[in-house]
Amino acid sequence: MERRLLPAGRQAVTQNRAVTEYKIQAGEYTATITAQAGALRELRHRGRDLVVPFPEGGPIPDYRGIVAAPWPNRIADGRYTFDGTEYEVPVNETDRGCALHGLAFPLDWDLESHDGSSVTLSCTPQPTAGYPHEVRVVVEYRLAEDGLHSRVTASNLGGTAAPYGVCPHPYLVAGPAPLDEWTLEIPARQFLEVTPDRLLPKETRSVEGHEFDFRTPRAIGATEIDHAFTDIAFDGGTADGGTADGGASDGGAFDGGGLARVLVRDPGGTGVGMAWDRTCQWFQIHTADKQPPAPNRLGLAVEPMTCPPDAFNSGVDLIRLEPGATHEASWSIFAT
Repeated sequence: MERRLLPAGRQAVTQNRAVTEYKIQAGEYTATITAQAGALRELRHRGRDLVVPFPEGGPIPDYRGIVAAPWPNRIADGRYTFDGTEYEVPVNETDRGCALHGLAFPLDWDLESHDGSSVTLSCTPQPTAGYPHEVRVVVEYRLAEDGLHSRVTASNLGGTAAPYGVCPHPYLVAGPAPLDEWTLEIPARQFLEVTPDRLLPKETRSVEGHEFDFRTPRAIGATEIDHAFTDIAFDGGTADGGTADGGASDGGAFDGGGLARVLVRDPGGTGVGMAWDRTCQWFQIHTADKQPPAPNRLGLAVEPMTCPPDAFNSGVDLIRLEPGATHEASWSIFAT
């Protein structure tokens, strides 16, 4: 078996540097998108934060708002095998010995288009020995009266098939109350049990009778979550964002029929939701637990994923992006 290694070290997101940003607005929504990591830095509805923001020009804490590609979540030891060849990418989650959230986030993304309500950015990570594929990633952020709609399109510009996966990484904010008091609703019947030390996959388990069962909305309380969920209940949404019976949908416009939604509500009456289409059969929930003195449980990470953690090794729902092929995934964030 051939083995290809990528030397340690790669471009990092640096601190206190000039960063190009793009502001968009529609209805009562405003958003700020940064060329740094192609990230959603701010999203507000009537002046209220719907996601945990990060400072302009500074580092991006906890991958807030990035697009994780060409893999979401983690690869154990940074090593994987694809089409009979073993590869190795840098470990950037050193405490767990994993390669986390892909290759696109450290880059400054290029502007494709920008108007008052939308912006489109792109990047093509340099092919390396660890990921010798030329995959162009394009993200479109579009604000409408019903929220922020995002679409990521990946295109394989190279001559060989490439393993691929993607997810967004926003931390949702329901309102001013502590996260423990927020009510959470998630449409999943199974979760992925992981090792406690490295968060690597073990097996899927039913949420029935488990503390992760939020199919019926209830307060998060002291529950700590950093797990992937699957066996998702999608509704009967249609391609134009309506429901099968012609009614309105909170989720916005998508290409496929049926949407999944995670909803978070503050006891004061405000809330936020995230919706996505069937291209993402997994999603990660993280209650953003931190050890003091780091700020703890600032928001709820909701990450619709095309594949589960360590899919580059398991192959579960891993996308095989053939030469010349494209893949699209869509999601939205909206106030409730």
